[in-house]
Amino acid sequence: MSAELYERVKNNPKFHQLTSRRSRLAWGLSSIILLMYFSFIMLIAFVPEFLGQPINETSLITIGIPIGVFIIIMAFVLTGIYVRKANKDFDRINQEIIDEAQK
Repeated sequence: MSAELYERVKNNPKFHQLTSRRSRLAWGLSSIILLMYFSFIMLIAFVPEFLGQPINETSLITIGIPIGVFIIIMAFVLTGIYVRKANKDFDRINQEIIDEAQK
């Protein structure tokens, strides 16, 4: 990419909007998963007896197992949300910026 083309992309207001929206979404989704993960770790550290309780009297599965699986699944779901948003909106805006810069 030439320096002139790079400057046109960099100075495009849509580029600043794109980077701002993308960063805000990434930090927001990352914050959600980090909050869930560290909450789980705090539960393990401070109330392990709660997580060690069986789901019911006859079950060998404790409460902590479904909570841990939920956190893992949420990581995939949040990643999917980001990918969908990136493919739907961010790629379109990115292409618009490239098209405008090449004119």
